[in-house]
Amino acid sequence: MTGLPDTSAPSGLAVADLTVSYGGNVAVEGVSFSAPVGVITGLIGPNGAGKTTTFNVCSGLLRPVSGSVTLLGTDVTAKNPAVRARLGLGRTFQRMELCHALTVRENIALGRESRVAGGGVLRQIFATPEQRRVVAEATDDALESCDLGGLSDRLVGTLSTGQRRLVELARVLAGGYRLLLLDEPSSGLDDEETHRFGEILKDVVATRGLGILLVEHDMALVMDVCQFLYVLDFGRLIFSGTPAETRASDLVRRAYLGEIDLVETGA
Repeated sequence: MTGLPDTSAPSGLAVADLTVSYGGNVAVEGVSFSAPVGVITGLIGPNGAGKTTTFNVCSGLLRPVSGSVTLLGTDVTAKNPAVRARLGLGRTFQRMELCHALTVRENIALGRESRVAGGGVLRQIFATPEQRRVVAEATDDALESCDLGGLSDRLVGTLSTGQRRLVELARVLAGGYRLLLLDEPSSGLDDEETHRFGEILKDVVATRGLGILLVEHDMALVMDVCQFLYVLDFGRLIFSGTPAETRASDLVRRAYLGEIDLVETGA
């Protein structure tokens, strides 16, 4: 491991000595990394490397055997996903979880409504005028950030895969989170859509100052948007460094085997 992340950046997500096992089989072992706010950090590796397992621990869906997860200075290792969300952690999933019978605007609004409602039982039934205003403003802002204004009244079920991926991103942006976990957000997109998606990611980080931890197989996207990368293989962290350092690493090349050309994409 040759590179180090920018330690002058504000704190975001920090994972220390993470170990996860299923039925006695170790899926992730001794993994440590950080994803500061204000930058896009990549978590990459071949299929089965432990990326999604690590994401599930970071978001609170899994409990580790050992290790810790710290979010914006707070130890959240024992906290559930709802608490982590209220503290500022948002997530998308590899399989899109959108409401196809609702409009684009309604889907995006859910990102902010769910966070407001999570603060108390009554808020799940009644909303104050101020809360409605906050939801509307967050929705409008997310629509603009993802260039979805012209589709706001369309039913999500009628959209293309690329458009739905943007709706998913807009929904998590509407939540107002400080740190986002994005799990293969370019899955199903063509080259043009992927490029557009990457430009939007860079823009929202620059303008909002949030942090992104990105799991992604499209190496062209990874090399374009990420400032720092961590590489997993068989549940262990085998390399960390800048995109240029990662691209030049023989160790990373060997881990990817037949996918070598993907690592080199964007050189």
